[in-house]
This record gives sequence, structure tokens and C-alpha cells, in this order.
Amino acid sequence: PTDEPSSAYISAPMVGIFHIAEGLTSLGATVKAGQVVGAIESMKLMNDVVSQYDGVVAEVLVEDGAPVEYGQNLFRIELRSSG
Repeated sequence: PTDEPSSAYISAPMVGIFHIAEGLTSLGATVKAGQVVGAIESMKLMNDVVSQYDGVVAEVLVEDGAPVEYGQNLFRIELRSSG
């Protein structure tokens, strides 16, 4: 067992323009699995980006309004320990 928090990444499910969800631009913001953390605009449609993890935002890797590629990391999430 290690004392370092484990982390995971939320990545882009498609190519498009990334728009961050309100309230998640700050480090330390809490996210829950299933929560919408942003949207990707593709072909004039907004597609939700959903967190698969419970934890806190440790790093925002993409600016609001920036183009993203499929699979590009958007957020680093420090996972909540279950103990």
C-alpha cells in the first residue's frame, strides 16, 4: 500500500471543441461517477463528457474552447480511497 493518491484520467470520447462544465475549472472540485464534466461540440451538436470516477479534480489539461482529439486526456482525477 502506498500513501500517494491514485489518479485516473477523463478523456475525450470524440473529436471536437471542448467546453468545460461550470464549477470544474478549479482544482479540488469534487466529481462523481456519472457526472457531466463538460461537453464536446462536434458537427454543431453538444455531446456530454461524463466522469467514470469519484474523486477530485487534480489537473485540468485542456482549456475551455480548445479543440480536442479522440482519446485526449481532459482531466486528471485523484481517486477517492475506499478506506
